[in-house]
Amino acid sequence: METTPQEKIKILYVDDEENNLQAFKATFRRDYKIFLAIDAPTGREILSKEEVDIIITDQRMPGETGVEFLESIIPVYPNPIRILLTGYTDIQAVIDAINKGQVYHYLTKPWEEDYLRTVIKNAYEIYQLRRENEQLTKALIKANDQLEFILRQNLLS
Repeated sequence: METTPQEKIKILYVDDEENNLQAFKATFRRDYKIFLAIDAPTGREILSKEEVDIIITDQRMPGETGVEFLESIIPVYPNPIRILLTGYTDIQAVIDAINKGQVYHYLTKPWEEDYLRTVIKNAYEIYQLRRENEQLTKALIKANDQLEFILRQNLLS
């Protein structure tokens, strides 16, 4: 499903390094609606006000790691697709990201623009498919309930 120009993909980028936030925004602001957070609490604050499609977070942040942040928001914000960035290869962080933070993709820093753009595109397609699936499931449940009602009416008459 293609997005129209007025409905840009909404991305929250959480990183404790201001220059990374600004570089990300400068690179992607024309293509996506970008929300920046310098830490996990700021990320949560943005999520409470904005509907976000994709969350990209750095792993190494003071106070709370990217995985801890992602894991903590799942109960309240289960829908956004999650991408984890880290400056070095840490296999335990990768395992935790997948198992605890329900991370779709794991990237090492510095990110490569074209590759990250592809990952975002693919992540958004998954986000859209999940939303469509949810809507179809709700429609199916409703149709099933209506059918059961009609069957009960026929059995009673």
